Amino acid sequence: MKVLSVFGTRPEAIKMGPLVRALGQAPGIESIVCTTGQHRAMLDQVMALFDIVPDHDLDVMVADQTLNGLCARLFERLDALYAQVQPDRVLVHGDTSTAMTAAVAAFQRRIPVGHVEAGLRTGDLQRPWPEEMNRRVIDVVADHLFAPTASSRANLEREHLAGRTVVTGNTVIDALQQTVARLDQDRALRQAVDAPLHMLDPHRRLLLVTGHRRESFGSGFENICRALAELARRPDLQIVYPVHLNPNVQGPVNAHLGGLDNVHLMPPQDYLSFVRLMQRADVILTDSGGVQEEAPALGKPVLVMRDVTERPEAVEAGVVRLVGTEPKRIVDAVAAACAAPHAAAGFNPDASPYGDGRASERIVAALLGQPFQEFRPAQCAVADRRSLSLQEVTP
Repeated sequence: MKVLSVFGTRPEAIKMGPLVRALGQAPGIESIVCTTGQHRAMLDQVMALFDIVPDHDLDVMVADQTLNGLCARLFERLDALYAQVQPDRVLVHGDTSTAMTAAVAAFQRRIPVGHVEAGLRTGDLQRPWPEEMNRRVIDVVADHLFAPTASSRANLEREHLAGRTVVTGNTVIDALQQTVARLDQDRALRQAVDAPLHMLDPHRRLLLVTGHRRESFGSGFENICRALAELARRPDLQIVYPVHLNPNVQGPVNAHLGGLDNVHLMPPQDYLSFVRLMQRADVILTDSGGVQEEAPALGKPVLVMRDVTERPEAVEAGVVRLVGTEPKRIVDAVAAACAAPHAAAGFNPDASPYGDGRASERIVAALLGQPFQEFRPAQCAVADRRSLSLQEVTP
């Protein structure tokens, strides 16, 4: 079986890395990797971490291109690639424009599509935009739907889709466990990763921030930065913010937070370094989907700067809270989390609702028609669910 995996962004590469490795080791599968050349520097770092060498690079990025321009280039180049490679199956991940275009282009050539991380939904096409539309389109054309959780499978079943749905867990937990093992087992590597963080004060709580969602561009990011500037006045808190390269993020972040003593603005981190930052953080403030999955698996409380999430499982478990982008809500939520930094201590990271580190193994088995046991999380116990309740920190 000739399996072509298509991805182009750093988050896709992180989640596809363990799967590509598993595909390459599976008898009966010829694994081919195509990258689209987006987020070039960050993508290359992840590829190196998982020892992946792409077989094809579409190099589609041009300055200031629109989403329609990107999709047009992808359709043209992917169509030519599919004609050349003649894959038996195309695998895509998640909800990017790359994944949606690759899936539709394969469908139109009658090539079966497998969707890794299928079934995530908010129910609102505008949030997140355009990701909610992208993942719905992919799920319609895919014949193998690899749902990470039972909730995502339920979403697919409600939509009466034709593809075969299996619950695999999320491959991001595979990636996280492999990376944590490297850090834990290699003291020299851990020291090297910690070296650039020498400025951190062990006596202050560490708030780790990430933000890049398109729907927050403009007033949303202005509000986020105002909240962080207010939080920076706290003497017991230090903020680390790896800043996304998008000018819509860089502009307000540097304008509001540049030069503040206890705010450390950093370039985007490679995955190894970011995992280490999550390990060291006391509280994580993010709008990232992946971080919502990874941080609970590390036992960290997470505040999500969105009004809705397609990942409800950790919210239900009490270790993720939605705080939106209104400054007071963010400030109050961070204050509450800092006042009870061990509120999530009763949550068992080994019982993550998002995976057990075997998602890639299950996907390979499903592709080959081999028997496997679907992912079922163990009971996720939370010591004090009320301590992370949004209602208690908003008027």
